Amino acid sequence: MEKTYPEDLKYTKDHEWCQIDGDVATVGITWHAQDALGDIVYCELPEVGDGVSKGETFGVVESVKAVSDLYSPVSGEVIERNEGVLESPEMLNQDMYSAGWMVRVRLADVANAAADLMSMAEYEAFLTSES
Repeated sequence: MEKTYPEDLKYTKDHEWCQIDGDVATVGITWHAQDALGDIVYCELPEVGDGVSKGETFGVVESVKAVSDLYSPVSGEVIERNEGVLESPEMLNQDMYSAGWMVRVRLADVANAAADLMSMAEYEAFLTSES
């Protein structure tokens, strides 16, 4: 799969992405995260109704190489979780930006939800500086 970082998403230094639409953010992991992890074999996500806090752990992904915590890019309440990635965690490797989204969160603070998140260009520059 080709390395890609869609322009319409926001990114974190922990390699999560989010797409904000009104007062809802869809959250997943980036191409870089799934590439570094390798074949993902397990995913644990919060329940609908659970609260998540920006920068705090909201789940776990396990691959053949490692177990990695997931960090929420936003704060709010989980209103939907992707049952498909729980049943078929390999979707996180195959289609991380579309079918492989993880949770949808009703934002606690819409006005500041994207504060501290990176644009595609900023994320790519961050990845370059990391290596």
